[in-house]
Amino acid sequence: MNTSDRVSANYRYIAAYNEVNARIVQRQHALSLYITLVVGLIAALVASKRIEQPNTPLIEWLIYGFSIASVCLVLLNYKYEQTLTNLRRYLSELEQLNNSSLELPSYNTETRWTVNANKARRFHDFACAMLVGACNVIGLGVLYRIYPEHFQPSSLVIWVTGIVTLGSVAALVLMTQFSHKPKRKSV
Repeated sequence: MNTSDRVSANYRYIAAYNEVNARIVQRQHALSLYITLVVGLIAALVASKRIEQPNTPLIEWLIYGFSIASVCLVLLNYKYEQTLTNLRRYLSELEQLNNSSLELPSYNTETRWTVNANKARRFHDFACAMLVGACNVIGLGVLYRIYPEHFQPSSLVIWVTGIVTLGSVAALVLMTQFSHKPKRKSV
């Protein structure tokens, strides 16, 4: 590899790492968006008590919003996890050009760095899972407290919300299995 190729690889590495950072920020924004949606749904539930007309389906539709927001958070987290994994694989390949990973520490190539990074990133997945579980329980709790007549154990909205919540929490906890794993063993 000549000098211009090394410079080109260096710029590609910097560009890919900037993309990694951008995706991490976007993942955090998805979490902020989720919280904003949930707070808005809770506010709409509380505010709708004053304007509710008899037999209106508005309340059930608001509760479905919790499930939709949860599934969207799972899908966005999956998208960002896949994108980050792909970028880190690319960075790992750049780190291994001309066996440079044998001379320099390689964050995306050596398991000693990658395993610890993945363990730290799991906390994001756990936090998202806990928030999804808690926010859906809070939504159902508000429904039970403000609209006890709409809170029936046989109600479809209760079952859908419960099943989607459990599925979303499970998906977020299992999201870590999609994290980047280096192909080369630790040096």
